[in-house]
Amino acid sequence: MSVRVETDKESGVAVVTLDRPERHNAIDLATADELTSVWRGFRFDDSVRAVVITGAGERAFCTGIDRDADVPQPQSPYSIDDPLVAVGPKANDLWKPVVAAVNGMACGGAFYLIGESEFVVADESATFFDPHTTYGMVSAYETIHLSQRMPFGEVARMALMGTAERISARRAHETGLVSELTAPGGALAASVRCAETIASYPTEAVQGTVRAVWAAKEATRTQALAHAPQLIALGNLPPERQAELFATRRSGDFRVR
Repeated sequence: MSVRVETDKESGVAVVTLDRPERHNAIDLATADELTSVWRGFRFDDSVRAVVITGAGERAFCTGIDRDADVPQPQSPYSIDDPLVAVGPKANDLWKPVVAAVNGMACGGAFYLIGESEFVVADESATFFDPHTTYGMVSAYETIHLSQRMPFGEVARMALMGTAERISARRAHETGLVSELTAPGGALAASVRCAETIASYPTEAVQGTVRAVWAAKEATRTQALAHAPQLIALGNLPPERQAELFATRRSGDFRVR
């Protein structure tokens, strides 16, 4: 199992951990299926009243889709099979509050999870970036999720600069992506404390508030996401060209902003 779930029945808090540290907690197809099952299972588990999502190890929260995952695509430019489309809680109709505890790198498909969390707590050493454009891929779902949290210019810069820049936790906090900074190693504990507080309140009021917050931006978000598959299908380079770019790109060739 590449997704670990620990539930404290007394506090009502579940901690969901992406447990693939040797792959920087990248999501392969099996992990994607596990995440979907976890979120849908929480819908029927009344003992879980708040959730924390995090990544195992110190190097990464999540680095998106595992590059070794084989995802066959339909030939039509009007459809695409996105393996990460259902890895987040909201995509699975879960309206229990979710806090993201970010440690290390968070990039690419990590924003599916961050974007569907209520708020983000991050270690001061965490970094955020979006590598899509560098490797000839359209950043669509990621930028749409980020646009719900950050100023337009910051989202555009992160997406367009690709692997040339990483956003520091401090800058992410300044722009609204992160709600709280902690000392290195402290994000999980701080997130659990928040979740425990929220879980101690009446469930109906909490879930109704979560739904109300999301309702404020749901129409725009839904409309934008509807365009994402076509933008990806039309704008992505063929997989073999993407692979060439991955092979020639030097790791560590970036600055932190």
